[in-house]
Amino acid sequence: MSSTAESEEYFDPTQYTDIYHKDYIPGTLNLLVEKVDDETGPGSGLKTNKQGMILMPQPSDSPNDPLNWSFWRKSWHFFLMAYITAFTAATSNMAGAASDYLLDNYGITYNEQDTGAGVLFLGIGWGTLVIAPFANLYGRKISYLICITLGLFGALWFGVTNNSSDAIWSQLFVGISESCAEAQVQLSLSDIFFQHQLGSVLTVYIMATSIGTFLGPLIAGYIADLTWFRWAGFAALIISFATLVVFVVGCEETYFDRSLYKTGLTNFKSRETYGNITEVDGILAKDDTVVTVDEKDKEKKPSELQNVLSQVYSNANDNIDDFAKDNLDLIDGSNEKIKSYWKRMAIITPASNLRGWGFKQYFQYLLLNMKMFAFPAVWLSGLYWGWQDVLLSFYLEIEEDNYYDSPWNYSDAAVAIMNVPTLIGAVVGCMYAGFLSDYFVVWLSKKRGGIYEAEYRLWFSIAVFFISPAGLLMFGIATAKNFTDWRVAYVGLGFIGFGWGCAGDIAMAYLMDAYPEMVLEGMVCTSLINNNLACIFTFTCADWLTASGIQNTFIALAVLTAFFTFLAWPMYVFGKRARKWSKDRYVACIALRDGF
Repeated sequence: MSSTAESEEYFDPTQYTDIYHKDYIPGTLNLLVEKVDDETGPGSGLKTNKQGMILMPQPSDSPNDPLNWSFWRKSWHFFLMAYITAFTAATSNMAGAASDYLLDNYGITYNEQDTGAGVLFLGIGWGTLVIAPFANLYGRKISYLICITLGLFGALWFGVTNNSSDAIWSQLFVGISESCAEAQVQLSLSDIFFQHQLGSVLTVYIMATSIGTFLGPLIAGYIADLTWFRWAGFAALIISFATLVVFVVGCEETYFDRSLYKTGLTNFKSRETYGNITEVDGILAKDDTVVTVDEKDKEKKPSELQNVLSQVYSNANDNIDDFAKDNLDLIDGSNEKIKSYWKRMAIITPASNLRGWGFKQYFQYLLLNMKMFAFPAVWLSGLYWGWQDVLLSFYLEIEEDNYYDSPWNYSDAAVAIMNVPTLIGAVVGCMYAGFLSDYFVVWLSKKRGGIYEAEYRLWFSIAVFFISPAGLLMFGIATAKNFTDWRVAYVGLGFIGFGWGCAGDIAMAYLMDAYPEMVLEGMVCTSLINNNLACIFTFTCADWLTASGIQNTFIALAVLTAFFTFLAWPMYVFGKRARKWSKDRYVACIALRDGF
């Protein structure tokens, strides 16, 4: 690339940090402050880490800003988020340990238990949607407490199961309990970590999900084998109660309205000032509140984005003088003191824009969440993650329906141990697509002038394309041919686990990189796609296996896995264009959310 082209590309570095800049594209970042200083001169005011990487989002100077928390405060909160992810995943997968007991003692068939699994997925997906607005209105913490409490009742109900209704509907509460780990955890993690750290952070999140998903049935299987199946539910009940106490007294609230504070970004913007009104690249701004105004085309019909913004900030379009009088200074966070323990641990932290009890806003947020279905990255993330849950339903179905019988004659504990190779594969996949991808995307960004594109992480789909289908073929054919040598099936499960961990990490990281200001909303739609897809196949997997046989079914699953993984290639090619196309809608959604 010529020096002239580079000069044009980096002429105005605010295009990478200011969402209202005319050239801003969500998911495209300038990671290196040296490149900014080349264009603007040193001393830009943007905060960086020790390696000179620009911190996004730009933190305020407030000690109450979660981005400024100490290492130990962040580590403790990170541990709680990983724990609740693993625990809810474990409780959501414990029902399989009681399959034989429920069939032999209460006549609850495998089809009825599959129905319970389908209800579980519906509870996870739709529970995520219903609970999500609480995070925007009342703080993040209340969502975790609600989910833990519902999980407690679900575990108790499962522990006293006597009929098919108990087995099915207890799973609804257990599923809703896991919904906090589908979107709320990612939001909390994005509250305390910078964007360049999210790949590694999400690796731990996916590993926690994997540990819960695969060790949960293992532990529950041993409990059922050594004691009684009801103790799987009672153990979850006891742990849920202890978890609830720990979260009440030890989980710190991470909600922080950074738009009210001065940051390195607000100091960096080059502006021409008219009284209290500032203009940046055709944008009239009241501090961080903005309305787009095209100086050349004021008489023309406004764009969709302009219409949305003018509705949200209607007072700014009618009279600039009134707009100036209403201007509020941004807060200098360096003058703040750290909040007291009781405020940091408050069960409810009202949002800065909460009006009354927030009932009307709640439904507005519900509708806003659904708007994220218009973004292509959401669909790729949902399909990637959802397909792994589909595969989970199939190989767990095979394990529970076949390996208890001849020629394997496995016990509950032996079937539960089959989750160990899957877990090992998932951990390797997480390391590959998480920690390694963080180094790769930074290296590639430096090679390309410091510009980071969200699609860089999609390179890591190549391994999934080959390894995951291979694992499905190995496990499916080994089972169909009644191989008693465990190595083929177990290696196949390890490969499937690799795809689980890798695809999950890629899906989450790509979506959060592509639309960093809409993490919660994007994850809600991803969860709906993911869990509804898993629900559909959970209801149909037994019929498919019966109609096609194990070998043909797993061959078809391998082909479909390769197809869904291949979708990363067109997204890599056209992803930036899709993000550029969706920019106006993205900015409008942010303005609507913050203006409710």
